[in-house]
Amino acid sequence: MSRRNDKSVNELEGPVTEVPVDVPERMVLVRCPHCRHVVEADALAKNLDVCPRCGHHLRLSARERIALTVDDGSFAEWDADVAPRDVLSFPDYRQKLAAAHAKSHEREAVVTGEATIGGEPCALFVMDSSFMMGSMGSAVGEKICRCFERATQRRLPVVGFTVSGGARMQEGVTSLMQMAKVTCAVRRHGDAGLLYLVVLTDPTTGGVTASFAMDADVCLAEPDALVAFAGPRVVEQTTHKRLPAGFQRAEFILEHGFADMVVERKDLPSTIAYLLFLHDRTAWGDSARAVPHCRAAFPEQPRWPRPHHEQRALDPERATPYDLVRRVRDTSRASVPTVAEQAFEGLVELHGDREFGDDPAIVGGIALLRGRPVTVICTDRGRNTKERVARNFGSPKPEGYRKALRLMRQAQKFGRPVVTLVDTSGAYPGMEAEERGQGAAIADDIMAMSGLAVPEVAVIMGEGGSGGALALATADRVLMLSDAVYSVVSPESCAAILWKSQKRAAEAADALGITAKALMRLGIVDGEVDAEGLGTSEFAWRLAGRIHDELAELGAMGTDDLLAERYERFRKIGRYDA
Repeated sequence: MSRRNDKSVNELEGPVTEVPVDVPERMVLVRCPHCRHVVEADALAKNLDVCPRCGHHLRLSARERIALTVDDGSFAEWDADVAPRDVLSFPDYRQKLAAAHAKSHEREAVVTGEATIGGEPCALFVMDSSFMMGSMGSAVGEKICRCFERATQRRLPVVGFTVSGGARMQEGVTSLMQMAKVTCAVRRHGDAGLLYLVVLTDPTTGGVTASFAMDADVCLAEPDALVAFAGPRVVEQTTHKRLPAGFQRAEFILEHGFADMVVERKDLPSTIAYLLFLHDRTAWGDSARAVPHCRAAFPEQPRWPRPHHEQRALDPERATPYDLVRRVRDTSRASVPTVAEQAFEGLVELHGDREFGDDPAIVGGIALLRGRPVTVICTDRGRNTKERVARNFGSPKPEGYRKALRLMRQAQKFGRPVVTLVDTSGAYPGMEAEERGQGAAIADDIMAMSGLAVPEVAVIMGEGGSGGALALATADRVLMLSDAVYSVVSPESCAAILWKSQKRAAEAADALGITAKALMRLGIVDGEVDAEGLGTSEFAWRLAGRIHDELAELGAMGTDDLLAERYERFRKIGRYDA
């Protein structure tokens, strides 16, 4: 990768560190600002300015970022002549602008234009930390606003790279107003049903974080990037406490539900290209079109462990309902995400509820089903003791249901069908779940699924427990595996409540009518899927085919008919006067 004026990468991070060692003439050595490891500048450049020792992602200029990301020769710049003005006659501002221009060779702290990434067209804005630390002045806001306006007119997705110290104080409240100005443009672009994808790089802080950096449909971040509203120094001065390691870093915001993925720099172009492909309606169903390879969607190793052994289907004529309950709770049973990864191609997981956290009991994202994108939402019980504890044994917390809600709304925006795969004993009943509104979160999911203007198919994959399952199964079509169960309450709880003894759980299971055939007779379930071979590719292919057929039938309906039929489906359940 070439560098302007042969400058060392440390000039983007701070003063160059002189290394007092004997080196051949013209060799430049750079010290990593994170681990202090010394590396040859050319080797660092070949490694995309990522420290080979500690993996620290050093800062890039806007032009370097564009060169690494877009297809060669595809970038066409917009609004290169837009420059900042000293509207307040602020002391020394003009001198600072001149110095920033001399350092960065840019007229402002953002570069905008259009390009293709992996063959997918998009509008692009890239902020530049070397121009006044990427601070957001009126010209920055104007250029990004125009970028979104052109993208809306041309029906283009927007890909943005943020890096900023926040608002530019030298422009006063005019700078502050850029937060609202750009957000309005983002909203209009989103209302047109267009994708906005952002990559948070180090650092993204202040007013940029509090506006368009967090407004994206899909939010990626580079490893260890600082992402915050108030910077660490401000937080420490305010609270008089030393911050823990990793606070406000990319991995921290991922854990707390504010990012979808943390992606290494080398994987960003393919990841962005794949996400653009999934939102490119002109590409749907085109089997001749190459799908960009993305490690996030096509991992070399499975992200979820395979079952210990194939679980053969029970004879439905001989198995009792309680036999089925015990069977679906078997820890060797194939996990739902494992089946999803087999049944859907290129499943890319999206994280977070954008409010509090990322609940691992619910796994969701976008995948291809017979060449068309669908939103897939699964429950996950975990495979080993550590995973099961982390996932509350598949019992979601409010943030899990709110993550599902975010993905459902995103699916409606982009016209994607929703597929939910459910295996849960019920919503997590912990104290913290109640504090964060467990009942409200479930109610919001049921409300959303009742009104989504896209086809919905739910599959009860194992245990369907009470409202915690219904939150993900208020669908146009509800299917069940032949050995699955779906109940208002667990048989053990029913027996304990009604008969004061869990020993009568088997009797309760018989009485509750929890099997697929019993629920089909009641009109609660629409169809049964043979569970033979669960965990194998043959089963996954059969399940995918059934879901595809159901979605094809629903997709042929108009929106009004779809919603009316969904309403009637649930309206008639439990109605005995018709």
